[in-house]
Amino acid sequence: MATTTRWTPGTVPDQSGRTFVITGANSGIGLEAAKVLSGKGARVVMACRDPDKALSAQREVGGASEVAQLDLADLASVRTFAAGLDGGTGSVDVLIDNAGVMAPPLSRTADGFESQLGTNVIGHAALTALLLPRLTDRVVWLSSQAHRMGSIDLADLNWEHRAYRRWPAYGQSKLADLMLAYELQRRLTLAGSPVRSVAAHPGYSSTNLQKNMGASIIKPFQDLVARAGLFIQTAEAGAWPTLMTATDPDLPGGSYVGPSGPGEMTGAPHLVGSSGASRDAAVQKALFDQVEERAGVSFGLGG
Repeated sequence: MATTTRWTPGTVPDQSGRTFVITGANSGIGLEAAKVLSGKGARVVMACRDPDKALSAQREVGGASEVAQLDLADLASVRTFAAGLDGGTGSVDVLIDNAGVMAPPLSRTADGFESQLGTNVIGHAALTALLLPRLTDRVVWLSSQAHRMGSIDLADLNWEHRAYRRWPAYGQSKLADLMLAYELQRRLTLAGSPVRSVAAHPGYSSTNLQKNMGASIIKPFQDLVARAGLFIQTAEAGAWPTLMTATDPDLPGGSYVGPSGPGEMTGAPHLVGSSGASRDAAVQKALFDQVEERAGVSFGLGG
């Protein structure tokens, strides 16, 4: 299994004949992953909120890539995308739940969810459930080191009764993604499914995700530091954990992959650990059931 610091994009095996769906593939880590996968022969479906931006990015991806509109902050859009993908039939080898928002001011999705919960968690859970019957290989959930500062408030997951705090809300969403990855794998295993549920985090990468951190001011500095490989890495390097998690043929279900450098901020990808909270089996199950209900979908796997 490719779990050492010798991993590079060249480690990715040939992907000819395989279909990858990547959410948020028009920029950052999603775009970099799409470029590598397309270069390896994969068909890449770039599922993006803004088709115009995605079509521009598609020129960088090339190969057998295509663009489809998907707004994860609108469950109707999620259903439309899933139904329209290859006419609702045909297999999808790998789903990469990549898109996300980080630490915005309080806003709510079309369905009334706090935006980070709705986009990072509910939207991706709905998409995963809708595509699961067609998945042949794996689903990759994007988490973050911020999961370590998160906590799951099952009584107020949607920030309706407590004062909104954008960073705790982000931490909750990334912890939730990781816990859903673990719980989905548990249920897939019990069901005897060969599909794998795995997770990755990119470390600290210079991408558009930082736009709510005053990135218009610090982004040029981030890019300079990233090119030097000092504590921040480029979006290209930040995509490596995603690529390893999506393509390593021997990676077990339930794996979590991140950078191998100090603090898991930069470096080649390898298997990493996660917080004790992320491994709480009772909360995993309760969270999964609640998200399934809020998303209005069923994974069809029981409890």
